Amino acid sequence: MARLRRTPPHELDPEAKTLYDGITSGPRGRFMVDEHGGLTGPFNAMLLSPPVGDPLQRLGAAIRYRSTLTDRARELAILVVAGHQDSAFEQSAHEPIARDLGFAEEQLAALRAGDTPELDDPGERAVLRVARALVTKGDLDDEEYAVLGERELFELTTLVGYYTTLALQLRVFRV
Repeated sequence: MARLRRTPPHELDPEAKTLYDGITSGPRGRFMVDEHGGLTGPFNAMLLSPPVGDPLQRLGAAIRYRSTLTDRARELAILVVAGHQDSAFEQSAHEPIARDLGFAEEQLAALRAGDTPELDDPGERAVLRVARALVTKGDLDDEEYAVLGERELFELTTLVGYYTTLALQLRVFRV
């Protein structure tokens, strides 16, 4: 059972309402609002502390919409985190996106189980390798470090950290 009530926008204080408007007016907004206007997923908890929640949601938007990672690489890495963290919300939110990007059911099942899916693209195999190392051991050896460019590696480590944070919050708040 969820630990947080989804607060309708008309009940939010001004600071939380500004954050709510920022989340719902962006590209993810239409997916994160319930029938009463309350925020779903990790965004509801962000309203508890707008000074922390706003930079966190802006980081997520940058990762999703402004990084150099391909859409498939991004979703692959998110699903690695979701599988490792056993985050049902992240899986249910991102598996449909991955399907739309051409991931097969067998690949999604492998990611869910923490197995290695068949991937034709060498860049995606590199992202998978690095993301798995990050979630399982929290570091990279020199060989793993060298499989991606530094910018892509920076963006991928940020993505893994962000979605790990969300998985923790989703678990704690029982979303």
